Amino acid sequence: MNSQAHSSDLIADRPAASGIPFVLFARLMFVATSFTAAAGEFAVAQRDDRIVITHDGTLVAHYVFQDPKILRPYFAHVRTPDGLPVTRNHPPVAGTDPADHDTMHPGLWLAFGDLSGRDFWRNKATIRHERFSEKPSSRKDELTFATESALIGTNGDALANLSSQFSLSSRPNAFLLAWDAAITPMADGFYFGDQEEMGFGVRVATSISEKNGGVIRTSEGLTSAKATWGKTAAWSDYSGILSNRLAGVMLVPDPKNFRASWFHNRDYGLMVANPFGQKAFAQGEASRVPVKRGETFHLRFIAFVHSTATNHPPDLSAVYNTITSGK
Repeated sequence: MNSQAHSSDLIADRPAASGIPFVLFARLMFVATSFTAAAGEFAVAQRDDRIVITHDGTLVAHYVFQDPKILRPYFAHVRTPDGLPVTRNHPPVAGTDPADHDTMHPGLWLAFGDLSGRDFWRNKATIRHERFSEKPSSRKDELTFATESALIGTNGDALANLSSQFSLSSRPNAFLLAWDAAITPMADGFYFGDQEEMGFGVRVATSISEKNGGVIRTSEGLTSAKATWGKTAAWSDYSGILSNRLAGVMLVPDPKNFRASWFHNRDYGLMVANPFGQKAFAQGEASRVPVKRGETFHLRFIAFVHSTATNHPPDLSAVYNTITSGK
């Protein structure tokens, strides 16, 4: 896949893949390609189902808030500052990508396999986007926006509200994406269950998966999916070689979260920071985290999307110390 983003890259899906009528597709192309961004700043092109984020004219990611197949918001087409795609093609490209979990692993996401017995990971329940409570706003070299979503159960019952605050900032050879989530139950008996499929996840580009030479490493000095699976860590990174660069994604659970995260890491490209899988990761009895109706439960996660020369890998421990200190 070409490592550089061109203007056509701002279109997520070609008409044949998305089912978008040609007239609408042409209109969306005009909106995306006619948008002019100031040099060195973030910019946003609004679509009916997503916002397309660029930096200095280069694609950064799509934030998709409405998808008939994936019933929760997510980031797709995530790229480094030099245009390298670090998340799997979405949808997967036949002959290039494995097609497994195509509607569960779209790029970078927050989802839960068990909220009061409802499954928001496998698209059996819906995190429905309601509105942008704060429109995308660029200040200096940071983009911020906020959304309100409703957590709707399989039978259409309203379980909770989700308020998400996003910030995206530019760092040397990297982007820093923070997702601050506040969940407020609307019904009695609400709880977070115990599964592998809970929390903040990424499906990395096929070419940097462990199966294709990529490396997983954690703050504890462990490497490989086998060694890191089910272990707690301050951070976990998944990186590999793309266009003669070392590129990847580091996931950082905020140390102020209610509990440390276990990592659900797989050699085919999956990495998930999960603070809810105590029994699932063979670390104790089944965990149930209740939240009372009307109370608000906070989670915050950070993704560090990076690209460096292969002989100058990032000091991930230093990165962690910097971003968790608020610098």
